[in-house]
Amino acid sequence: MKKIIFVVLSTLCSALIFSQNKKEKDSLYIEAVENKLHPDKVLHAEPLYIDLIRDLGARKGEKEWNVGFELKDNNTFDSYNGFVEYEWAVIDRLGLEIEVPFTFYSPNNSGATIPKNAIDGLKLATQYSFYVSEKNKTTLAIAYLNEFELPNFSDYGKSKAIIGNIYNPFFVAAKRWGNNFHTLLYIGPVIEHEFENNHIETTWQINTNFHYMIPGTSNFIGIELNKEIHNGAFDMVIRPQMRVGIIDNLLIGIVTGIPISKENERFSTFLRLIYEPKGIH
Repeated sequence: MKKIIFVVLSTLCSALIFSQNKKEKDSLYIEAVENKLHPDKVLHAEPLYIDLIRDLGARKGEKEWNVGFELKDNNTFDSYNGFVEYEWAVIDRLGLEIEVPFTFYSPNNSGATIPKNAIDGLKLATQYSFYVSEKNKTTLAIAYLNEFELPNFSDYGKSKAIIGNIYNPFFVAAKRWGNNFHTLLYIGPVIEHEFENNHIETTWQINTNFHYMIPGTSNFIGIELNKEIHNGAFDMVIRPQMRVGIIDNLLIGIVTGIPISKENERFSTFLRLIYEPKGIH
């Protein structure tokens, strides 16, 4: 009986110590982001696939490099998408971003017709966090992304240097629940304008995100639900994901894409390498 009581008490003490250490780690890590030396900033887990323009509540001097690569199965052909991206905060709460995306294709069978390889465009974006509340653990932001569409490699010299434009204003609302659970909503229209025929199409993006951040770290696991409404049709891709720190300022994000409709797209895999030079946090 004494041995049983000893084991029970030891287990309870261990659980209490672990719980206390977990809370201390969380508090220390959150304090490192939300310290009072700079304007208020709330620690949020942000999506990996459709990411934001710098952190929500960004502080002047923050900067980050991203390199991404995606392999997507489109039934009759595979696409290899990639990008290089740089984002920085010019003043408190205002972030800017420049990105160059590119796509290459290969057929899944000998008779398949595939799109042409291209540097897809030049993306320029800005984001302003107009409401930051550490008390409510909530941040609200508005943003705008503009993409100048470029011709395929084979059309260089045959068409205009810029063949179209994509206008993408959006709204972001993020909230942390306790220390570890995070939710985020990203919503806005994507307006595609083709210059050659002056054709305009609008697609609505509604992205919802749920993440659990590992105590005392910037690592997380979660899910990103990328929803689109186009010409009255609804589509969604479910993206389970995780982010892991390699060293202090270098992280890798791993995402799997699972479409609910497989008519045009099947499974995909996406990797994002995130490098944040040491500086203001």
